[in-house]
Amino acid sequence: MKMKHLLFNILKTMRPKQWAKNVVLFAALIFDRQLTHLPSVWHTFLGFLVFCLISSLVYIINDLVDVETDRQHPEKKNRPIASGQLPVTVAYGVVAILLFLCSTGAYLLSANFAMVGLAYFILNLAYTFWLKHIVLLDILIIAAGFVLRVAAGVMLIHVERFSPWLYVVTTLLALYLGFGKRRAELALLADTAQSHRKVLAGYSIPLLDQLITVVSSTTIVAYSLYTFSAPNLPDNHSMMLTIPFALYGIFRYMYLIHVKNHGGAPEDMLFKDHPLQLAIVLWGLAVITIFYLF
Repeated sequence: MKMKHLLFNILKTMRPKQWAKNVVLFAALIFDRQLTHLPSVWHTFLGFLVFCLISSLVYIINDLVDVETDRQHPEKKNRPIASGQLPVTVAYGVVAILLFLCSTGAYLLSANFAMVGLAYFILNLAYTFWLKHIVLLDILIIAAGFVLRVAAGVMLIHVERFSPWLYVVTTLLALYLGFGKRRAELALLADTAQSHRKVLAGYSIPLLDQLITVVSSTTIVAYSLYTFSAPNLPDNHSMMLTIPFALYGIFRYMYLIHVKNHGGAPEDMLFKDHPLQLAIVLWGLAVITIFYLF
């Protein structure tokens, strides 16, 4: 096997697209108004890179554990390990290298950051071997992973006034995406859903539709409360001007999973759906403008 081909399959197995999820590490930096403080920016960026490696480590372990199941899946069968393009022995070697890089890099950045990273890794191992088979708890664990990412960002810098409302919003938004992902999987796999992912036997589309409605509504309320109750926001409540962008993003995702039957891979929609991208960009620009220019 050519080295170039091997490296390509290793990178593919590391799931670079999924690294977009780790952008939430910058939440503490942005919402604590430290985006102009270069040491904090650099420290957070390094933490982001470490978490990308931790995430990739988890994905490789997950692929090794689920290799037989993935071979029966209409899409996952094309993954490098499942398809045989990446030998299992090589994958285990990559796991060992990533373990060393992640543990060393995390500790050098901050002991507290390393503890959060370890908690994230252990939680995801528990998810891979056990928790992903438990109805509802599987989605709650995914949401917990996002909260730990936010917490990791907090540990990297000296935070003065980071609102706890952002932990609530992060949790709810992650639940919203998670339930949408499960719904898309049920719609895609239909009668064979249980054979590909056992936990899907405990879900139904009507149940997931109700959960999505509850969580999306609560997310809107929680974010709205944040925009006028957080301690470090402008006194003129201008942060409330970002609510329409958040609303559109939530509604757009709901449209994509209900009408277009997308959502099985939220990160794909993030990279492919231009209206959703525009909503996120405008929301980000509005936040930065309000925080740093007024």
